[in-house]
Amino acid sequence: MADLIELRARLADVRDRIAHAAARAGRDPSTVKLIAVSKTFSADAVRAAVAEGQVDFGENKVQEAQTKREATRDLKIAWHLIGHLQSNKAKKAATEFDWIHSIDAPDLVRKVDAAASAAGRELTLLAQVDLAGEATKFGAREDELPPIFDAAAECRSVKMAGLMIIPPAVENAEDVRPWFQKLREVRDRLVARGVPREQLGELSMGMSHDYEIAVEEGATMVRVGTAIFGKREPRPASDS
Repeated sequence: MADLIELRARLADVRDRIAHAAARAGRDPSTVKLIAVSKTFSADAVRAAVAEGQVDFGENKVQEAQTKREATRDLKIAWHLIGHLQSNKAKKAATEFDWIHSIDAPDLVRKVDAAASAAGRELTLLAQVDLAGEATKFGAREDELPPIFDAAAECRSVKMAGLMIIPPAVENAEDVRPWFQKLREVRDRLVARGVPREQLGELSMGMSHDYEIAVEEGATMVRVGTAIFGKREPRPASDS
């Protein structure tokens, strides 16, 4: 019961902070989708958040999401893959998720589309952008983005809806602001190059330590985990 009360309070606090950040930027808070990142937390934690009105949940690993999805099929949930997607996991990801935030190559778009078509499903995709060139991070460089959107335009069961970024880790959250501004500028340059605006409506950026700054800079999706569910216990990596 104590854990449930704490989760309820944390979720309410995050929503309140999003609303205030949106107000500071002159935005409608309803234009920001909160994705509760439930990786490493149980299906019971997901159920508790759903009971508080949470609909969107993010997972890093396909197999872990599959287990939770099976345990919560009676609930109305939109599942988001926010972790790296390997090509050999594309088929499974297309059946387990409603959104994939980590598309970084045209071939991956085509593989997800083929799998979604075979399963009779429709998915929404975001292109993960690499602006910092970090060796430990995934994502497409800006010049690699147009072919990803071109590939999606030829697909039947997936659609591109925007961009996602995981900026470099910084101690001071304010230092992340320039990366969010740069992602917005990338979006604007893609529109100027002819990518349809409806394929670039979403900006997925901001996590537990910097989501308020992300909202101020135009995020339409924020990915918040520990600020909602509490401290995450590390688990051995066994799936991607």
